[in-house]
Order: sequence, then structure tokens, then C-alpha cells
Amino acid sequence: MELQANRARDRKREAGAVYERIALDIAKRIERGELSEGVRLSGRTLMSGEYGVSPETIRRSFALLEEMDVVHVMHNSGVLVNSREKAKTFVDKYGKNDASKSLLHRMREILDEHEALNKELYSIAKQLFSLNTRFHEANPFPIHEYMVGEESKAIGKSLSDLDFWHHSGATVIAIRREGVITLSPGPEVLLQAYDTLMMVGGEETLPKVRMLLD
Repeated sequence: MELQANRARDRKREAGAVYERIALDIAKRIERGELSEGVRLSGRTLMSGEYGVSPETIRRSFALLEEMDVVHVMHNSGVLVNSREKAKTFVDKYGKNDASKSLLHRMREILDEHEALNKELYSIAKQLFSLNTRFHEANPFPIHEYMVGEESKAIGKSLSDLDFWHHSGATVIAIRREGVITLSPGPEVLLQAYDTLMMVGGEETLPKVRMLLD
């Protein structure tokens, strides 16, 4: 639900910027000479058909261009191309903004995807632990969880520093930190308070882990 809400907000922001991208496209056409100075552009209805948007969106695009004297809007008489030089200035200004917005939009998509994957991974881990509990006696390699306390002597130390496997007999297969699960963490990862270690080992390993980390 949260992911869907984020994407809905992104779509809303993207729709709100459509008129800016259309204005940028028109300015680029003027800069390239496809639309010459003094040429009267098509009416809003025709332009909206060309870009597939509403006349109001085209009106906002022309208004944005008029702010920088790229075009001159003549009420009820169309729109005149005013300055190729001003069109270049417009492209220089809004072209960079458009590229930045595209990168930020993609960044938001990646973060949303990353968050969704972490949630799915956490859900799978919970199911795995649930299965492990129900079929504990039949499982020769039970999985244990242990949270590092805020006063643990292990904080700031790595699994290698602690010689973790040698002293506990447990193998750490993942660390959950602030809702993010890191699978197969390296021996040099420094432990933090409230890290949850997911370990494979026999029943005798958990007391040893407590002794080592408490």
C-alpha cells in the first residue's frame, strides 16, 4: 500500500511537470530553427492534439515560455515565436532541471523497489523462522535469532574480532539492521546495538552466543 501511494504521488508530480517538458520541447524546436521567429504557432486545440494533452496544459506551456520572452501570446489570436536566442536561454535553464528531475525520479523508483525487496526478504525470513519453530525437531540445522543489546560488549566489533564461530559454533547467515536484511555478512562487518543476528547452529550455540555478546 505504501509503495502504491508513493508511486501515485510520483505520477501526480510527473503530471504536474508535463507542461514544463512541452515548453522545453517547443523551445528546442525554436532553437533548432524548426519554428522560426515571427511564425505563428498553432492554436491551443491543435497543439494539444499534437502533444496529446489538454488545451489548459498547452496554455501553461506557452505562459512559461512567455515569461522568458521566447514567445508572445496574443489573446484569441494565437502565439508568435519571439526570440530564438531567448529559446536557447530557456533550454539551457530548463534542460538541466529536466535532467535532474529524471534522475531524481529514477532514484525514487530504485529506493521504492529496494524498500519493497527488503520487506519481501524480511517476510520470507519470518516465514522461515516460523517453519523452523514448527519443525524444530526434524531440522538438523536450526536457525536462531539474537539481538545485540545497547550495552553489549560486542558493539563496534566484527565477527572476526570476536572469533564468533570458534567461540559459539554458530554461523551468521544474515544481519537485520533497522529493517534491512544483509545476507551472508562478511566477517569484518561491525556490530551495532539492536542488530539482529540470524544464525545456523545447534541448541548449544545460543547460550554461547549470549555469553559472547552480552
